[in-house]
Amino acid sequence: MKKFLVMLVIGVLLLPAGLLIAQTQAFNGLDSRLDNLFLLSNAQTRSISPENFTGEKGQGAMLEAEKGSAAWAARELGQGWKVNPFVVIKSGETFTLAEITGPGAIQQIWMTPTGSWRYSILRFYWDDEKEPSVEVPVGDFFTMGWQQYKQISSLAVCVNPGSAFNCYWTMPFRKKCKITMTNIGEEEMRLYYQINYTLTQIPDNAAYFHAQFRRTNPVAYKDVYTIVDNIKGKGQYVGTYLAWGANSSGWWGEGEIKFYMDGDKQFPTICGTGTEDYFCGSYCFTVKDESGKEVYQDYTTPYSGFYCIAPFEKSIWDTQSRFGMYRWHITDPVRFDKDLKVTIQALGWRSGGRYLPLQDDIASVAYWYQTEPHHSFPTLPDKDTLEIK
Repeated sequence: MKKFLVMLVIGVLLLPAGLLIAQTQAFNGLDSRLDNLFLLSNAQTRSISPENFTGEKGQGAMLEAEKGSAAWAARELGQGWKVNPFVVIKSGETFTLAEITGPGAIQQIWMTPTGSWRYSILRFYWDDEKEPSVEVPVGDFFTMGWQQYKQISSLAVCVNPGSAFNCYWTMPFRKKCKITMTNIGEEEMRLYYQINYTLTQIPDNAAYFHAQFRRTNPVAYKDVYTIVDNIKGKGQYVGTYLAWGANSSGWWGEGEIKFYMDGDKQFPTICGTGTEDYFCGSYCFTVKDESGKEVYQDYTTPYSGFYCIAPFEKSIWDTQSRFGMYRWHITDPVRFDKDLKVTIQALGWRSGGRYLPLQDDIASVAYWYQTEPHHSFPTLPDKDTLEIK
C-alpha cells in the first residue's frame, strides 16, 4: 500500500510536466500527434501549390483563366476555378517549388511527377545555404527507385495510386526554406504538387533535415557499399532507402549494415546481422505460396518495408532481380555527437557454404537531422550513371 501511494504521488507530480511538454510542442505547431491535437497553437498554417506559388494568406486561386496551365479546360469557368493546377518543367530547367521566409517547418509534401523519376532532382536549402541539405532524385526520395509504382504505407513516406508521392518528415528552418526541382531528362515533365507548412517559432535544439543519394553499379568485388559518410556535427540518423539490383543469381542479402559514429575507425558501434534483418524482415523476405513454392513477400509497415520488381522466369533467385527496401529510425534514431558513416555489405553464397562478395547495383538514400553547417555532399552522379536500364 505504501509503495502504491508513493508511486501515485510521483505520478501526480510528473503529470504537469508531461502536460507542459505537450503544450509547448503544440504551441510551436510542430507536434500533431493524436493525443495532443486538441491543444491550441499560435502557429500559422500555409500551403504552396501552383494555385498559390508563395503560400501567402488569401492569395490562392487568383490567376486569371487565360494565364493558367489548365487555361483551355477552365476557359468557360474563369478565375477561381481549376485554372493552374500543375507546372511544366522543361528539359534542363530548374523550377523553384517553394521559397519561404521563416521561422517555420515543412510538415507534408505531396506530388505526382511525370517522366523519369531518376532524372527529376529534388533539392532543399535551409537558411540561405549555398549547397543543398537534400539532393535526391524524386523517385528515390519517395522510395520509388526503379521507375515503377509500388504502394507504400509508412509513417514517413506514403506512395498511393497511381504515382502519388507523400512525405511526412518534419523539416524546420529558422530563416528561409527553398525547394527546387531540376529536370535533367530530355523531355519536359508535368508536376502537380502541394507543400504544407507552418510558420512558428523553432526550438533552439531543433536540427535540420538532410537526405543524400548515392549509386554504385556495380559494387567492386570485396568492397562495401557506403550509404553515407562525412556527416559532421551533432544529430540523429532517421532512415535508409535502398534500391538493390542483383547482378548475379542466388540470395543477395547476407551483408551487414554498420554505423561508425563519433570517431569509430576500423570497427563500428552498431553492426547488424543481415540485410533483411536490418529492414525488419527475415530469411530472405520469402514465404511459401499455396503450392509450396518459395516466393518473395512484399510488405509495407509504419517503420519498414520491402518490395520486389522482377519478371522471375525460372526462380526468385534469377539474376537481374530488383528490390526496394526502407527502414525508418523513428522510435530508435541513431544519435551521434560528432560524425557518422553508414555502410552495408553486398554478400551472397558460393560453393562449400562460403560467403560470396557480390557486385550488385545499389542505390541509396540516407535521411538524417543535424546541426548546420553540413559537410559537402559528393557530386551527384551524371545522367548516364543515374539511368535505369
